[in-house]
Amino acid sequence: MRQILMMLVAVILFTAPAALRAETAAELLTENRALIEKSSRQSIGPVIGALAASGDPAAQAVLEAWADKRLGLRKSDGAFFLLTETPEGFALTDPAGTPAGSAAKAEITALKPNSGVRGLIATALVQFQLSDPDPAKRAAALASIARDPLPDHLEPLAASLARETDPAITARKARLASLLTLRFHPDSATRVAAIDSFGADLGLDLRGALNPLLATTRIAATAAPEGANIAAELEPGSDIALEAAYDLLVAAGRAPARLTLADQRAALLAHAQGGSVGGVAVADLADQAARDRAYTALEQAGLVPTAATEDEVTAAIAAHRFFDVYAEPDPAVTTAAQAALARISLKVGAMQAADLSLDALSLASIYFLAAIGLAITFGVMRVINMAHGDFIMLGAYTGYVTQQIIPDYTTSILVALPMAFAVTFAAGVAMERLVIRHLYRRPLETLLATFGISIALQQLAKNIFGTQARPLTSPAWLDGAWVLNDVVSISYIRIAIFVLALMFLGLFLFIMKRTRLGLEVRAVTQNPGMAASMGINPDRINMLTFGLGSGIAGVAGVAIGLFAKVTSELGSDYIVQSFMTVVVGGVGNIWGTLAGATLIGFFQKGIEWLNPSNTLAAQTYMILFIILFIQFRPRGIIALKGRAAGD
Repeated sequence: MRQILMMLVAVILFTAPAALRAETAAELLTENRALIEKSSRQSIGPVIGALAASGDPAAQAVLEAWADKRLGLRKSDGAFFLLTETPEGFALTDPAGTPAGSAAKAEITALKPNSGVRGLIATALVQFQLSDPDPAKRAAALASIARDPLPDHLEPLAASLARETDPAITARKARLASLLTLRFHPDSATRVAAIDSFGADLGLDLRGALNPLLATTRIAATAAPEGANIAAELEPGSDIALEAAYDLLVAAGRAPARLTLADQRAALLAHAQGGSVGGVAVADLADQAARDRAYTALEQAGLVPTAATEDEVTAAIAAHRFFDVYAEPDPAVTTAAQAALARISLKVGAMQAADLSLDALSLASIYFLAAIGLAITFGVMRVINMAHGDFIMLGAYTGYVTQQIIPDYTTSILVALPMAFAVTFAAGVAMERLVIRHLYRRPLETLLATFGISIALQQLAKNIFGTQARPLTSPAWLDGAWVLNDVVSISYIRIAIFVLALMFLGLFLFIMKRTRLGLEVRAVTQNPGMAASMGINPDRINMLTFGLGSGIAGVAGVAIGLFAKVTSELGSDYIVQSFMTVVVGGVGNIWGTLAGATLIGFFQKGIEWLNPSNTLAAQTYMILFIILFIQFRPRGIIALKGRAAGD
C-alpha cells in the first residue's frame, strides 16, 4: 500500500505543471520563459502569482526589477538577470542576488512589460511591501491599495497587520482591512460586522466603500429574477418613464426597436397596392390604429423590418416587470450598508450645520471687525462717515507696504497692525479737524462730504498703487485649515480674525469702562452740554473718538486683506455691511454691534446655503430683511438707553 501511495505521488509530481514544482524565483523564470518573453495581462497572471507565492526571498527583487524594466535575459543561453545600466552595457545580477559579471547591451534582451502586466506585478508586490522594513514603503503600499482595492489585497493586508510595529501604520492597516473586509470577504456575517464597526464614521473612504454595495442595475423580466437582491420594483409611467422602459426591453433583446412615424409612413407608401396596404384600405389609413395593423401585416409577410408599433410597445411593457437589482447579491450586506449610510447622512447633516455655523461666525467676526470703528463714530458722534470703508482700504495698503519693507511675513504682520492703526488714526483725526468738525448736526452735508472724501481716497490709492490687486500674504503658520473631520473645517486666517475681533471687543470695553477717556466719551455721548459744564472738552473727545474708530478700521483692513484682494475698492465691499451691522445692532452700543454682526453673518450664510449659485441674491435678500427688521425695531436689537436715545 505504501509503495502504491509513493507511486501516485511521483505521478502527480511529474505530471504537474512545471510552475507548481518550482520553488525558487530562478526556476520559475526559467521554466516559464516563453510566457515571460511574450507576456500579456491575460496569460502572465499565474506566473506572477507563483513568483509571489514561492516563498523565495529573491522573489520581491525579481518582481520589482520586472516592473521597472530592469529584468532581462541573455541571448546566448536564455538566463535571466537583474540589470543595472552602465556606460559599457549592463551589470548583471542573477535572480538569487549574486553578481554575475557584465554584458553588452546587444547581448541582453531587456523585458518591457506593458501597463497591464505592470499592474499585475504591482498587485503581487503588495504582500512584500506591506511588510517592508521601510515604513515609507509600507505607507506607500497602503496608499496604492486604497486607490485601487482588490479582493486579492485582503489576505496579505490582514497577515501583515499582526507584524506591524508602527502605531500610525497599524491604525491605517486596520481601517483599510475593515474597508476591504466589508467589500470582499466571503462570509456575509463578517462583512456586516465590519460595516457595523464603523458606526457613523464620516470618512470619505468609508462612503466610497459602501456606495458600490448599493449600486443597482435596472433590468426587465417577465417575473422577479430568482436569487437576485432586488432593490425596488418599478412601475412604468411613474417610477420609470414608458419610453425608458421600452428602451430597456430593446437593449435586453426582448423587443424590437420602436417604429417611428416617419418610417411607418415610408413603408406604407412603398407597399400600397390596389388601393390597400397589408389588407387595410388606403381610405382607412387616416386612423393610427389602422396604420399599425397594416404595418403588422407587412411584418408578418416579411416585407418590412420588424419594428414595434405603439400598440405593440404598450403590450410589450405590460408583459414585463421592471426592477432595480443590487450588484451586491447578499441582502444582509446591502441592508447593513443602507443603515450605515443613513447614520452617516444624519451625522453629515449635523456636521454640515456645524460647518455652516462656523462659516457664519467667521463672517460675523469680519463684519464686526469692520463695523466696530463705525459704531464708535456713528454711535458717539452721529456722523455718517461714508469714507469708513476707505480707512479699511488704507489699513490693507499699509500692510502691503510694510511687507515690501519687511520680507518676513510674521514680523511684517505684527508691525503692520500698529502701523495701520497709526496711519488711519492720523487720517481720521485730520479728517475730523479739517471737515467733520464744521458739519456736526448736519447729517446730509456730512454724508456728502465724506462720500467725496471716499472718492478722493480711492483715486489716490489708484494713482499710487495702480488698479491691479496687491498681495497681502499671511504667515506660513496661518496657512491651511483646522480640520475636525471630512466635513467641518475652518481656515486658520479666519480663526485669527475671530480672535482679533474678540481682542478688540475686550480692548473697547476696557477703554470705555476702565479709562478716563472712556468715561469722557460716555459723558459726551449721553449729554454733551452737561459734559462740557463739567470741564470735558467735547471737541477733543470727538477728535479722539473719530481717530480711534478710524484706527480700528485700519487694523480691520490688515486682517481682511489677508484673505481678500487688496484694491482701491476693498472698502466699498464692506461699507454697506458695516452700516447695516451698526443700524441693526443698535446705534452707540458695542454689544448691539456684536449682535448685528452675528445676525447678518448667520442670515447671509443661510441664504447662500439655500441658493449657493447666486451670491447677489443673498445680498439682495439680506437688505430686504434688514429693511423689514428696521420697520419693526427701528432702534436695533439693543437700543441705546438714556438721554442720547432720544437724539
